[in-house]
Amino acid sequence: MSELAANAPLPAQSDKKADEFAYASQWQLTWWAFKKHRLAMIGLWVIGLMYLIAIFSEFFAPDDPFKQNRRAVFHPPQMIHLIDRTDDGLRIRPYVWEMKRERDPETLAVSYSPSGDKVYLRLFGRGESYKFWGLWETDLRLLATVKPRDKFFIFGADRLGRDMFSRVMYGTRISMSIGLVGVAISLILGITLGGISGYYGGRVDVVIQRLIEFVLSLPTIPIWLALAASLPPGWPIVLQYFVITLIVSLIGWTELGRVVRGRFLAMKNDDFVVAARLDGASEPRIIFRHMLPSLTSHIIASLTLAIPLMILAETALSFLGLGLQPPAISWGVLLKEAQNIRSISQAPWLFIPGGFVVVAVLAFNFLGDGMRDAADPYGQ
Repeated sequence: MSELAANAPLPAQSDKKADEFAYASQWQLTWWAFKKHRLAMIGLWVIGLMYLIAIFSEFFAPDDPFKQNRRAVFHPPQMIHLIDRTDDGLRIRPYVWEMKRERDPETLAVSYSPSGDKVYLRLFGRGESYKFWGLWETDLRLLATVKPRDKFFIFGADRLGRDMFSRVMYGTRISMSIGLVGVAISLILGITLGGISGYYGGRVDVVIQRLIEFVLSLPTIPIWLALAASLPPGWPIVLQYFVITLIVSLIGWTELGRVVRGRFLAMKNDDFVVAARLDGASEPRIIFRHMLPSLTSHIIASLTLAIPLMILAETALSFLGLGLQPPAISWGVLLKEAQNIRSISQAPWLFIPGGFVVVAVLAFNFLGDGMRDAADPYGQ
């Protein structure tokens, strides 16, 4: 009986899975391995949500991020309640407790306390009109008050009474996109110079490697500070954005360039490269059609680990006052508001943008670790 069981054919389901694995493409194997990494999947969802906020910042922001309100200076955060207790029973209806502003007659210090009234909120409500990406005008927002004159502050307000939640939503667009733009520039420089260095070798390799060593020898933070400080303060916000991105990218391409060079040196004498060369393929075709695709997974993993460095660099420069300048809104610009003792003591919620920086960096690191492990699915 045991011999029959040992010689029995495998179930059809197992055969089907084995066939799927045997005939799966490299991308399918990578995706299956990536899905097993739980932290990487969490990081993927978090990053996807942040980029969704970055694209639709106007929709997610309940108010104009530049609108000042002197009656709401350092307004504390308000918690959203979902269950409303009324005389008719319990109802599911979001609201916040309205805060009344008081001033101490002796110290003139301003304080806020619940007034006992409720400010009811509405999902997909109508608020102040805005132009989505400057293209068309609408007033649809994710969260709006039922009464147009009511105000609410989920993340509190800053020293000018501006809604911090709206400003964080708008800051997500610049802080998250500067990583993508910076990495795109680093990708082009790293692949181009690293590929040329590894494929051709000789004097070209020597010159490019000396250039990489020179860039790596520069003290990163002082160079960033010097270049950022040299920007004219009167430049438009868009120009400041692209110049800061370029400055951040000038340092980040060297590591990728070295990785691409090393892989090209190892592959340029492999059988498939020699066969393509003997078949009459041009050098650009050999590089872009045969050699670079084998590096795709490693390049993607390197890029996901480089994006948080770009975000941290922009945040640090803007926090020190040498990056983006107001009225531009980024996480670093918002954190600049929390540099003095008064902000720390009276409005600790001004540090909330720092929490977004931490979450974004951790999510990218988890994603990069997962993609790096999944780059070799046969080794799992």
